[in-house]
This record gives sequence, C-alpha cells and structure tokens, in this order.
Amino acid sequence: METMGWLQGALGGVLIGLSATLLMGLLGRIAGISGILSGLIFERGGDRPWRLAFLLGLVSGPGLLMLSGVDWGNVAGDSGATIGAPASGLTTMLVAGLLVGLGTGLGSGCTSGHGVCGLARLSPRSMAATLVFVLVAMLTVFVARHLLGGSA
Repeated sequence: METMGWLQGALGGVLIGLSATLLMGLLGRIAGISGILSGLIFERGGDRPWRLAFLLGLVSGPGLLMLSGVDWGNVAGDSGATIGAPASGLTTMLVAGLLVGLGTGLGSGCTSGHGVCGLARLSPRSMAATLVFVLVAMLTVFVARHLLGGSA
C-alpha cells in the first residue's frame, strides 16, 4: 500500500475512534449508526438533535472534501467524479439495502456499533455479531462473484 493511502486510512480510523469516544464520553451513547438513524426516525424523545447532528456530520465529510478541492476519499478514479458508478442496478441496490437493514435489526446493531464500539469494550456479543457480519459478507462476495457470475 502506498504511504498516502495508509495515512488516509489511519486518519480515518482515528476520526472514527475519536467520534465514538466523544459520543460515549459526552452523552453516554454508542456510535451505532443504524441505532442512531432508527432513533432519529422512529423515536420522539429529546435526543433527536444530537442524532441529527451526528448523522449530518457523518455525511458532510465528503462534501467538505469536494468543496475544499481535496481529492481524498474519491473512489471513482475520475478526479471530477464524486463517487464511483454503482456496481449494480437499482433493484439490486434496493434489495441489498433492505437485507442490510434486516441484518442490523436481527443483529441488534451494525458494524459501527458492534465492530467499533462493542469490540473496543471487549463485548462477547459484539465479537460474535462482528464475526457473523464478516462471514456473511465473505459468503455474499463469493456467491455474487463465483456462483452468479458478477464482476470482480
């Protein structure tokens, strides 16, 4: 891996860890994105402002990079593009999104809640959930690429 890619990854990891630590330290909440989004949509409590602020901060990063002219994080390969073209059609993406949502519901959380925050707390439940996430992801890639003939 080239040095710049390694540094970008390290900086991203530090920022994820810092945001998770700040959220836990300041509000006593886990930085599980699916739980934060679900709470924003379905709950009517007084914690909606921090949920909205967290999610806006999460999605504003790429926009700020684009506005500043920095090319970090561009996955398109074309410096004028924001992100790469979808790997599949709309139907596949909708089904995939629904399956991810179903999985986060069944797993009582997502990779940010279990994989980042739960593993940091040495939670056995989060270790099991993260292992299942990774194994299912590996199986999905294998099936999509080798059994269904998807692109590499």
